Amino acid sequence: MSGHEPRHWRSAEGLNLFARDYAGAGGEARLPVVCLHGLTRNSRDFENVSPWIAARQRRVLALDMRGRGHSERDPAENYDIATYVADITALLTQLGIGRAIFVGTSMGGLITVELGTLYPELVAGAVINDIGPQLSMVGLGRIAGYVGQGKPLPDWQAAADACAAMNADVFAHYGPADWMAMARRLFREEGGQVIADYDPGIARALARIVADPDPWGKWHRFADARPVLVLRGTVTDLLDADVAEAMVAGKPRAVLAPVAGVGHAPMMDEPDARAAMGRFFDRVD
Repeated sequence: MSGHEPRHWRSAEGLNLFARDYAGAGGEARLPVVCLHGLTRNSRDFENVSPWIAARQRRVLALDMRGRGHSERDPAENYDIATYVADITALLTQLGIGRAIFVGTSMGGLITVELGTLYPELVAGAVINDIGPQLSMVGLGRIAGYVGQGKPLPDWQAAADACAAMNADVFAHYGPADWMAMARRLFREEGGQVIADYDPGIARALARIVADPDPWGKWHRFADARPVLVLRGTVTDLLDADVAEAMVAGKPRAVLAPVAGVGHAPMMDEPDARAAMGRFFDRVD
């Protein structure tokens, strides 16, 4: 099953926001899953993993955070964790969802931890994809160097080539069809050109996104309270191996799963990621 229903809702200040809503497969319904993307990404990042999760009898909501995809750009550039949390809880309240499993990639993982901190009953469990309480300056520097800097491209092949040039080390196993699929997820057509599908203003919010006065304390409280799966690409430049190991150390319900040969961040269609996620979803009700 691969189809989804478009879901719209309004932020507190009236922005029109968007999510993909995948119905769970027939049978006894299990806890729904909410998928949260990274800084410059959108709900299309989950177009392969969402149907796979839905086939496990779980409704899946994959969100476009404000400023990305089909969600409206914010003229005030309120692109920060607290605002994203408010947007997400507004949708879940509208849908009557009071408890869910969250899948958070990169920035989405930071949002998930904040949700679990502010609304502990809401987050029943979490898949945290290639992010943690301590981030490598190498990866942060790389992200800061490209976010908001992209220029319009003449066609889709140019967009696919740009994806390959920027991510060849991240997805060394990708071929031409994979790069084109990535381009279709990350870009959109506008005015006869192909442009990145996010508000460039999010670049000015990067420092606020990663700022936290007590990241390790918050992480320990989060991971002690619920089942957690930490995915880490083995060649990532954002989440160092020793940090990832410390994230699960002494936590019987936290598991670290390396995703071989992949950088930041795994797409969760890799065999290692799918195997680990399958075990996780089997044990979390």
